[in-house]
Formats: sequence, C-alpha cells, structure tokens
Amino acid sequence: MAPSADRLGYWGRPTSTLDWCEDNYVVSFYIAEFWNTVSNLIMILPPIYGAIQTYKDGLEFRYVYSFLGLAAVGIGSWCFHMTLQYEMQLLDELPMIYSTCVFVYCLYECFKQENTLSLFPITLLLFFSVSVSVVYLQWKEPVFHQVMYGALVACLVMRSLFIVTWVYPWLKPMCYISLSVFLLGFLLWNIDNLACDSLRSTRQRLPPVVGAVTQFHAWWHILTGLGSYLHILFSLQIRSIYLKHRPKVKFICGVWPMLHMEAQKTS
Repeated sequence: MAPSADRLGYWGRPTSTLDWCEDNYVVSFYIAEFWNTVSNLIMILPPIYGAIQTYKDGLEFRYVYSFLGLAAVGIGSWCFHMTLQYEMQLLDELPMIYSTCVFVYCLYECFKQENTLSLFPITLLLFFSVSVSVVYLQWKEPVFHQVMYGALVACLVMRSLFIVTWVYPWLKPMCYISLSVFLLGFLLWNIDNLACDSLRSTRQRLPPVVGAVTQFHAWWHILTGLGSYLHILFSLQIRSIYLKHRPKVKFICGVWPMLHMEAQKTS
C-alpha cells in the first residue's frame, strides 16, 4: 500500500485503514486518488442503465437490485478513493458484501417459480451481511472483509460452473468471459499491492498519461466492474431461459452488452 505521507489535498489527511498505490492528490487537489476514482464510472453508469432496462422489460426486481447494488459499490468506491476517509471506505466495502449477497440469491434461486421469494436463503444472507458488518465495524481489519467477500465470490463461481456444466452448457462463453475478466482484475489488484514500490518508481520515469496505464487498482475497478456486470447478464440469462423467455445479448453501439428479451413467437 502507499504510505499515508502523500501531499494533503481538499479532504485532509487520510483516515481510511487502506491507502492504495496511487500517489495522493497528484492530478487534482479535490480528488485523492484520481485514476482510482474515475475508473469507477464503469460500475456506475452501465448498471444504472441495466437496472432501468430490466425494469422496463418487466423482469423480476431481484435483477434490478443486482444492477443497483453494483452501481452502489461504484458510487461508494468513488467516494472512498476521492476522499480516503474511513466513513467513505465503509461506503465502498460494505456494499460489496450486500450486493454480492443479492448476486448469490439470484444465482442459487434461478430455478424457482416466477416472482417467488425463498425465506431461508434470504434469512441466511441477511444474517451473513449483518454479522460481517458488525464484526468489521468493531474489528477494522481489511483482510477480514476481503476474505468474506472472497467467500461470496467463491459461492458464485461454484454455482456458475455447476450450471454451465450440467444444466445450460451453451452458456459457457458468457460464464467463462465474466469469470476471466474478473480474475484478471484480481491479478492486477494483487500486483498493485505487492509491487507498489516498483510501480511508483516506474511511473516517475514515464509521461503522466503513460504512467496512468500502470494504475492497476484502477484496472481492478474496470475489470471487476465489467466482470460483475457480465455476471448479472449471465444470471439473468439463466433465469430468463428457465422462465421460457427468449433472451438475446445485444450490443449498444456495437460495444456494450445488454440482454434483450425478444417477443414470443405466436403460432
């Protein structure tokens, strides 16, 4: 992690328990970690659009909440990296737990009747979320949060692999792409943590724009944001197929994927 002795800016001295590898207040006096902040846009704008489109398509609200949960993580992460204040750190980290619990519910309840709620998994996930929150507020250890988040992601990976292996094998491309993108982001996150001194030294020798490419924590935001977004599409695709809808992936401007429900064929 970066030392907290960076220059001070608009938000004052960092109070967060984490201060990432990007130098503080280099690009802007008002944004502590500029690239780590603006990279969250991918977790804010597309999911909001996805939530609106899901609502317009009349699909179940659990998927609207999934998109909005991802957007909440992006907004919280934006506030955290912009300020490096402890309260904003919680606004980033705790929604990661809550939104992933929604992802878990959607994926593990995808083969149930439409618009039904299963009380046992909801109670279990609520208990998990509250327990993690209470412990983390008392024991301010980031590794605890990271392990709990990793456990939820592992549940998603295992369930996803089971579905594409035994139920809907033709959905393997979407599953593997979302997982690969997410894991690449996780790899860069680790490199940013473990090789921070080398990365900082390299950036000092590079032009600012080129050095920005080495902000691997920002790439973590971009890649995990995209991977999480694709996971929601994957989960929604599974649910739509089970409910006898006709989902089809389409690309906005030929670039950004969206799930479109085609009209049912009339006999």
